[in-house]
Amino acid sequence: MYAVFLLAALWVTSRIWIDPAGRVASLYSSDPAQVQFFLAHSVRVVLHGEFPFYTEQFNYPDGVNLMANTAILALGIPMVPVTLLFGPAVSFVLLVTLGLAGTAAAWYHVLSRHLVRNRLAAAVGGWFCGFSSAMLSHASWHPNIISQYLLPFIVWRVLVLSRTRRPIRDGLLLALLVTAQAFINEEILLFTALTCAVFLLAVVVQEPHRWAAAWRPMALGLSACAVLAGALLAYPLHIQFAGPMAYHGLSDAVRDYGNDIAAFFAPGSPTLGGNQRANVGLAPNYSEENAFLGWSLALLTVGIVCWLRREVMVRALAVTGALFAVLSLGERISWWHREVATGPWEWLVRLPLLDAVVPTRFGLITSVTVAILLAIAVERAWSLRLPDRRTARTLTVAGLVLALLPIVPMPLNVVSRPPVPKFITADRWRAYVGPDQTLVPIPVPSMGNTNGMRWAAATNLDFKIPGGYFLAPRNGNTGDPGRFGGRPSGVGELLQEVATTGRTPKLDDRQRRRFLDELRHWRAAILVLPFSQQNVEPLRRTVEQLAGPGRRELDVWVWDVRTLTSREA
Repeated sequence: MYAVFLLAALWVTSRIWIDPAGRVASLYSSDPAQVQFFLAHSVRVVLHGEFPFYTEQFNYPDGVNLMANTAILALGIPMVPVTLLFGPAVSFVLLVTLGLAGTAAAWYHVLSRHLVRNRLAAAVGGWFCGFSSAMLSHASWHPNIISQYLLPFIVWRVLVLSRTRRPIRDGLLLALLVTAQAFINEEILLFTALTCAVFLLAVVVQEPHRWAAAWRPMALGLSACAVLAGALLAYPLHIQFAGPMAYHGLSDAVRDYGNDIAAFFAPGSPTLGGNQRANVGLAPNYSEENAFLGWSLALLTVGIVCWLRREVMVRALAVTGALFAVLSLGERISWWHREVATGPWEWLVRLPLLDAVVPTRFGLITSVTVAILLAIAVERAWSLRLPDRRTARTLTVAGLVLALLPIVPMPLNVVSRPPVPKFITADRWRAYVGPDQTLVPIPVPSMGNTNGMRWAAATNLDFKIPGGYFLAPRNGNTGDPGRFGGRPSGVGELLQEVATTGRTPKLDDRQRRRFLDELRHWRAAILVLPFSQQNVEPLRRTVEQLAGPGRRELDVWVWDVRTLTSREA
């Protein structure tokens, strides 16, 4: 089965593997560029001993709090040899491939050894955990979210604590898994903790006598886990919540991301039965299709719960999946784009830790509970003692095909992206940029334009850049609510508008002085505009009003502004 999972992951990522550096998932290119930047940062951590939790290599001079930006150190550091040999673009698609296959394989391993004896049942559960529509929607952009191969082991070790005779040892083992997952994705770790708590509570409510035997080992084990994990994570979490460029709460742009109820009955866009246009408005965007089960699987899940309703585990899984499905609807519950009620998330969104959660992603929890229900149902159906067992098994397989065929994964859609300029890859920039200076890509890097971040990643961050795509406190004030990007930039906004509209503005002396002050703040050494940039001529004319005539060098326009930015403001 492990080979099947790997082949399926290669099928899903096949279009990116053809040209990892030149292809990117369609619609949104910012997240892959950000992840490649983080992968390059891991190289600097290993080779140069750079501080892992904060960097000034982008958003210079304010820098970026990497602990608050999911810098995937637990993924990036093991990938350093691949990044050095083949570049961060190859490391990115490899992480996506291993994330899908590894998650499916990990759940298959745990399910087959600890929950079901039937290999088909474990394979179905593992498959859906690794290749659900929710996982596929994140595969194009978020390897940190789909790299869930530690989660089944964390869940299992939590359940082990309820009956272990060695709670301290098992608690310490759990702490190591928790610490590793914290450096992959803290949000997914929080989801796992919430899921375990809700599931165990649902079990205890049904069978209160279990609590008498379980509370003592659970208390000892979780205490040991908290002590060790707390010690290992204390300093990184201090940096995250109280260090430079720390923020409190997510940007308003994503805090109210929720699913439409109808999303649970539609196939995800990157599936055989998916329809990208039909899914518009059912999820916040195509990278957050966290609910899409399809009609057949949604109905089958309800049927499984009704059929096996006498089993304590099935009822507990149903309650857990339903609760997080409701939370995933966000603050405003809607049905086919029409608001019908206020969601319970409105009461929770401002609580500590939960204020940093994207609510639509609670749908990931529901997908896992559906996968486990499928595994249990297949085992029960396979072992039915009917006069014609072959018929029962045939009907089981037919039901699985009916439910899963519409959401069979398809290769991710990709588009071409401009190559990193030869001026960068040939190291021609080194003649201009000193250690405490920046290279300013044109347009200035931002949420919607991350090519400059890819340039820096291609050099393993040997030069600094202003701006970028990241989460930071508003206006650069540590402790403020989060937003995407750093301080507002007049130069950045101007050049982005020119790149978008193609219109060349007329700058007056006041604007030139203000923009030059900004370049001084960035300690800019050169401005770099690729020939391949959209609306390159209007951009060139705009920059010339600011910095004078540019110079052609290989495949870019270059403006050496060291003499301008070295003057006193």
